Amino acid sequence: MVSLIDRYGRILNYVRISITDRCNYRCRYCMPENGITWFPHEKMLRYEDIFFLVSVLQEMGVTKIRFTGGEPFVRKGFISFLKDFQSSFPEIEIALTTNGSFLSSFAEELSDIRLSGLNISLDTLDPAKFKHITRVGRLEDVLEGIKIVASLKKTPLKINTVLIRNFNDDEIIPLLELATENGAMLRLIEFMPLDDVWDKDSFISSDEIFQSLPLGKWKDITDNSPTSCVSGPAKYYRNFKWGYTLGIIAAVSHHFCDSCNRLRVTVLGEMKPCLFSNEFVELAPAIRIKDKDCLKELILKAVSMKPSGWKIIDRSGCRMSRIGG
Repeated sequence: MVSLIDRYGRILNYVRISITDRCNYRCRYCMPENGITWFPHEKMLRYEDIFFLVSVLQEMGVTKIRFTGGEPFVRKGFISFLKDFQSSFPEIEIALTTNGSFLSSFAEELSDIRLSGLNISLDTLDPAKFKHITRVGRLEDVLEGIKIVASLKKTPLKINTVLIRNFNDDEIIPLLELATENGAMLRLIEFMPLDDVWDKDSFISSDEIFQSLPLGKWKDITDNSPTSCVSGPAKYYRNFKWGYTLGIIAAVSHHFCDSCNRLRVTVLGEMKPCLFSNEFVELAPAIRIKDKDCLKELILKAVSMKPSGWKIIDRSGCRMSRIGG
C-alpha cells in the first residue's frame, strides 16, 4: 500500500467527501439568507463515482472517510449508499457529520452501519436562538434525534458547537449536560473565517474559551495516539470534580496544520489540499472515465499542493456548504 505523504512529511490518510451542497438550514455563519445557487445534479459526483474514488484512495493508503455536506441526509438514497459503502470497504473507517435534523427518521437504520463517529452540529439549546442561527430549523428535531441515536448505544457521538461571542458563550454548562446525558463528547470550536459572514468581533479564541470554562479546574487529557477516543484536532479537558469532559478546537488561534492528515473532496469532485485555500485539483474527469492511473496522478498533485499552514487570501469563495463542513 502506498502512503500519501506531503512535502512536509505528513501522512494523509483521512479524506472528507462532500455528498451534496444542499442543506435544509440557512445557518448565518455558513450561508446567506436566500441560500446559494445549487450545483446542477449532473455535475455532482454520483455515488458510483465516490465508490471508484475511494477504491483508489484506499490503494493509496487512506483509512478514514468522513461524509459531509451541505446536509448529507438531504441527498436521496444516502442511507442505502452508506450500507453499500460499508459492505464494499469494510476496512475503511466511516464517519459522518450532520446538522441532526433528520436523525430521528434514520436512527434505526444508521445504527446498523458501523460508524466510527457521528458529529452533530448544535450551537445552542435555546429554541429562539436556534431559530435565529439556522433561520429555518427546529431545535426539538435535533434534540429528539440525539436522544434516539444515543439510546441505541451503537454510534459514538460528538456535539460540535461553534462558540460565538454574545450569542452562545453562556451555554457551555447546558451543552455539557446534554452531551453527558447522551454519552456524547462536546467540542467547542473557534468561529472560523470562512465565507463573507465572518465577524472578528464574534470570534472567541481557544485560550479565552479555556479561561472561561465553568466549574473550576480542568485537566488536559489530550491523547494523540491513533487508538485514543480523544485524539484528533481538539485538545480535550476533564473536570474530575464534576465528571465532565469536553474538547476545544483551535482551528484559527492555534491551528493544527503541522499534524493535519486530511484532504477534502467537494461535491463537484475537486480535491482541496487545505480548507483555508482556494486551490484545488479537478478529479471528476478522471473519475468519470474510471482512469485509475490518471486519478492517482491528480491526487498526488493535490497532495503536493498542501501548504505548511493555512492562509486566507479571499474568503468569498469559501462556502462551507460546498467544501464540506
